[in-house]
Amino acid sequence: MEQSTLIEVMAKHLPPSASKLQLLDVGGAAGVVLSARRPDLDITLASISPNDWEYSPDSVDSVVAYDYWFNSNALTSILKIMRAGGRLIVILPNGTPDQSYVEQLEQIGYTRILVESATGEDGVLIRGEKPHTTSDTLQRIGQVANQETDGQDLQSFKGRYVHLLIQQQPNKPVWKLTETDVITWGAVAILSESDTRPILLAFTSLPKAVGFMQPAVMQGVIQDVNKVGKFRRNIAQSWHNPVWLNPTLEQIVGEQVQFVSIDPETAEVPDE
Repeated sequence: MEQSTLIEVMAKHLPPSASKLQLLDVGGAAGVVLSARRPDLDITLASISPNDWEYSPDSVDSVVAYDYWFNSNALTSILKIMRAGGRLIVILPNGTPDQSYVEQLEQIGYTRILVESATGEDGVLIRGEKPHTTSDTLQRIGQVANQETDGQDLQSFKGRYVHLLIQQQPNKPVWKLTETDVITWGAVAILSESDTRPILLAFTSLPKAVGFMQPAVMQGVIQDVNKVGKFRRNIAQSWHNPVWLNPTLEQIVGEQVQFVSIDPETAEVPDE
């Protein structure tokens, strides 16, 4: 199987949610293929020797390598430089799934380990994750959300998706919807003194959206939100309304909130 096809398998194992992933490409074989699939990746080439690395602890979202496996010292170094929830992803094109990979990663402290055939026929995929520092889900969301820059501009945003806070009507789970139910979505927006069009509040990742929404709901700033919608960047750029990326709660307190109609058919199928 072609090298590029095997490398593409890595893309679906990258850690979720961050709008721009800091990725370390060990050996330099994977970066070109991955960047073609994921333009939001910020890729740095690294040598195969961890002794040459100069990366700060908790600064990398993912470390990938093609056709290269690491000794225990290198795996320990990788664990230190990755953020909580960061993932090591390796493809060995001539390898086969083996329990020894699992045992080696477990001994060093990796979690959510996966060792399987890369394509069902060729190579082996090896994945391990750096443990989160808390078991509290909301704290985890906050840790990821804090990595996202507040107040970004949609035109300069390089991520693939934005997220809107949605009021869905009727407010029913999917399994309760009937053929006669007409689904409508209203996205949270605020009125602007300088523009007659309401400004949509959008977020660069799901954790950023949830991290904003929870205190906003608890403080009564926003009400009746029952969904987070995910949209491709090009869809967001086609919206008639202006977009404010990653507003803070303090910035909208006291503003008049309303809901802007959004076509649910333009959203992505939920994957998180």
